[in-house]
Order: sequence, then C-alpha cells, then structure tokens
Amino acid sequence: MTEMTPRSSSLSTDDCYTVQYDRLDTEPLSVAIVDAVATFCDEEITALEPLHYTVNTDALERLFEPRANGLRSGGSVAFEYHDCLVTVSADGEITVESNSFDRY
Repeated sequence: MTEMTPRSSSLSTDDCYTVQYDRLDTEPLSVAIVDAVATFCDEEITALEPLHYTVNTDALERLFEPRANGLRSGGSVAFEYHDCLVTVSADGEITVESNSFDRY
C-alpha cells in the first residue's frame, strides 16, 4: 500500500485520506481498508470493530481481485465504516472521508 496525497476537493485535508492499494500485493484488501481508516481516525487498528461487521469482506476481496484476463479496470464500492465513508476503486485507490453531515 502506498500513501498518496489527499484528493483535491472542497474538503480540507483533515476530511479526506487516500491511499493506493497494490492489488497484486499479498496483503488482503480488507486489511488495507482497516489500516487506512485507523490512520485517518488516528486510532489503533484494534480500536476499530471488525470490518466484516459492516461489509462482506470475502465479496469485497473477490470484487477487486485480479481476473484471468487481467485487473478490473472500472468500478467502485462505497460503504460506511467507523463513522467514515470508505470508497474503494478498481484502480486500487482507497479513500476515507469524514461521514459528518456538517460538510454539506
């Protein structure tokens, strides 16, 4: 997983954290997601509830795993986890945003 700069948007950098997940890495996508959320929230990974309480992690892994004909090139999935909005894109980008309604 490689850290990237937060996306440029109307949100402050405190409200958005983006990392690039290497889909060919041996680290499971679910671990990379939990690590990104923990980093964004400045908490220990063990302080977060298990990701599988929120989303089917097996399905998430299968959705973005390499295919026989190569890597998936399009699509994304978004879900709420630990008071954050998490978006995982087919290009390996994981974005964690504050799920506060005050930002709108």
